[in-house]
Amino acid sequence: MRIFLRPILLSLVCLGLITGCAQFSEHSTGLVNNQLTPCPSWPRCVSSVSADAERQVAPFQLQPPFDVRWDDAIATLAAMPRTRIVSRDKYYVHAEVTSPWGVYTDDLEMLLDRSSGRVDVRSSGRIGYYDFEVNRERVEALREALAAKGLISRP
Repeated sequence: MRIFLRPILLSLVCLGLITGCAQFSEHSTGLVNNQLTPCPSWPRCVSSVSADAERQVAPFQLQPPFDVRWDDAIATLAAMPRTRIVSRDKYYVHAEVTSPWGVYTDDLEMLLDRSSGRVDVRSSGRIGYYDFEVNRERVEALREALAAKGLISRP
């Protein structure tokens, strides 16, 4: 019986080490006053609408026709590894991205300004304090995928 307890205890210790510094607090997604939700105070979020230079990423600029390119952009987002679209309306999409080992889930959101083709983007971790630039890298990987398909212009 003791032989079986060791792997379980070791697994619990490892899980505790991995999540020990995690901050388990509410996360928010969606729109506030027709804009993406502001990033929280901890550095695990990037957004094209952030006033904080350390959290800011450039928005995407869709090529015309915007409605067609928007649908293609969402399809490109949905094709990213471990990504699942959880909600979508005409000009807003919210996706969940699961870490490669399946422990963490992050949120990636896009909001289209239909008149200009500007797509604001936000990627945020749900738990933890630092994200080790995972969210910024995710947004930039999406930017590269969209640009490679000719859906957006490069900044």
